[in-house]
Amino acid sequence: MPLSGLLLFSLTYFVAVATPGPGIAAVLARALAKGLKGIAPFILGFVLGDLTLYTAAFIGFAAIAETYAPILWAIKWGGAAYLLWLSFKLWTEQVSAVVEAPSDSVSEAPLSLFLTTYALTLGNPKPILFFVALLPSIVDLGRMTWIDFLTIALVIAAIIAATLSSYAFAAAKARNLFASQTARTRINHITGSVLALAAIIIALQ
Repeated sequence: MPLSGLLLFSLTYFVAVATPGPGIAAVLARALAKGLKGIAPFILGFVLGDLTLYTAAFIGFAAIAETYAPILWAIKWGGAAYLLWLSFKLWTEQVSAVVEAPSDSVSEAPLSLFLTTYALTLGNPKPILFFVALLPSIVDLGRMTWIDFLTIALVIAAIIAATLSSYAFAAAKARNLFASQTARTRINHITGSVLALAAIIIALQ
């Protein structure tokens, strides 16, 4: 895999992870309510959830990549259009003034925390659409070797763990920062702009 392809994937994936959505909301709510207690298994569920979706996408698309080139062409443009749609939604979204914290009745067992976020990831359209619609637009799955597969898997694990941990640490240390409506609106605008740029890059490839 060329370095340019890996860098494009890393940038696009980072933006997808950092973009506010159910996962970020869950991490912020958790950190705002509980601080860093139980945050490791909580984030691990997101990591393994994304790796599961990535593996499923790799196995499925690798089998049809060379046979159904028109489908992959359509996926490329569909992925770029999806990024632009996400960008538009982020720029126009009305950010709520309050971040709701999870109930204290939720189990604090590490396995329970892990399974909660693992299930959230597998049922979340955002990562599903990323790995189904965008991954084949960025990475040539039909020519990937197992070394390429493992390299991207490590990149995925590192990016999502580091990004979600950063949100959690920042929210735990400065709880008012991410509860601010203005701050979260600015985050939406910045990530929306980067998503639009990534869409243009994908379309021009």
